[in-house]
Amino acid sequence: MNTPHPVTAAGADGLDAIREAPSGAVLGFDFDGTLAPIVDDPAAARAHPRAAAALARLAPLVGSLVIVTGRPAAVAVEYGGFDGIDGLVVLGQYGLERWESGVLTVPDPPPGVAEARAKLPGVLEAAGAPSETYVEDKGQALAVHTRRCAEPEVAIERLRSLLAALAERTGLVVEPGRFVLELRPPGMDKGRALRAFIADRGARPSAVLFAGDDLGDLAAFGAVEELRAEGVPGVKLCSGSTEVTALAERADVIVDGPEGVVAFLDALLDGAA
Repeated sequence: MNTPHPVTAAGADGLDAIREAPSGAVLGFDFDGTLAPIVDDPAAARAHPRAAAALARLAPLVGSLVIVTGRPAAVAVEYGGFDGIDGLVVLGQYGLERWESGVLTVPDPPPGVAEARAKLPGVLEAAGAPSETYVEDKGQALAVHTRRCAEPEVAIERLRSLLAALAERTGLVVEPGRFVLELRPPGMDKGRALRAFIADRGARPSAVLFAGDDLGDLAAFGAVEELRAEGVPGVKLCSGSTEVTALAERADVIVDGPEGVVAFLDALLDGAA
């Protein structure tokens, strides 16, 4: 099996660097939409059936394996079936939380989250949000989903300005996604989380890869581009969908959803083994 051919020269260089020196490479992944199919109910999401096995095979071959997700780290581990994968690190809540070797580190949420939690029902009522609107309480953040609504695009646009105003009043920021608007603490994104993770390793990576599917992953793509400018080969892998096209426009490699990501990992393993 062959990996999909990168559409950019920089991506081809990054893929070659991973194959040539996998033990020094850092490979990062989003969870929802990348390792797990998008579903109507966030609590029903589970990783692709072959994702955990592919990551477990990959872990001993590469320098570092990290999942960077907006979900709480423990939830991603549970829904992914990742517990027991030696060497895997999960950074949850855009890097605020860390799970490694069964140990979970979670900071106290800022007071703005509690204030937003208390005010959010009133804001949704004032906006005339459809009854199918769903609030996912992540502890460190609050995600408002409209995927279950009859007209999810209309519902998300109706909420956008009011949620932005609530975020401003409570010292939070709004992270947009696939039919979701998340109110979360400022100061951390997937790009910063990825760069901090790499810095903590101490050693300069031989190459870096990040795979994502949604707008929140653009910051991680930006981190890969910054590392390239510093001389570290890199690959931006897009788990493609019809709902979000912004990542495909910046990607080096585009695959067809989580199934394509897992197939990519299987092919990459064959090349590195």
